[in-house]
Amino acid sequence: MRFVAAMIATGLMMVAVPAFAHHSFAAEFDANKPITMTGVMTKLEWTNPHAHLYINVKDNSGAAVLWDFELGSPNGLTRHGWTRNSLKPGDTLTVTGYLAKDGSKLANALAVTTAEGRKIFAGSSAEGAPQ
Repeated sequence: MRFVAAMIATGLMMVAVPAFAHHSFAAEFDANKPITMTGVMTKLEWTNPHAHLYINVKDNSGAAVLWDFELGSPNGLTRHGWTRNSLKPGDTLTVTGYLAKDGSKLANALAVTTAEGRKIFAGSSAEGAPQ
């Protein structure tokens, strides 16, 4: 009986772990600090609970600085027409979003615009963010 109870408890804890790992927008990002950056994509990580888009943005001295843009979930992005191959390394992109509160090179992406002008909703988790 103890073994069954221990197995059930272990199973419940394993199910709860993803919920603790997820964060709210307000815990990590500042809705009062919108940004728009243009750079060259280095990679797209198609991972849960959020996909991540990495772009090199030139700073004031012309040096490339790698920025990490948090996107929505892969499932949510798929519903908005994305695939893991929608963007390619080397693509020039303009990303709008909100800066991280900790001052890191991280932002929550609201929209991604390609060099051709195609605008794609990025699945921002910002409450009240324009869709």
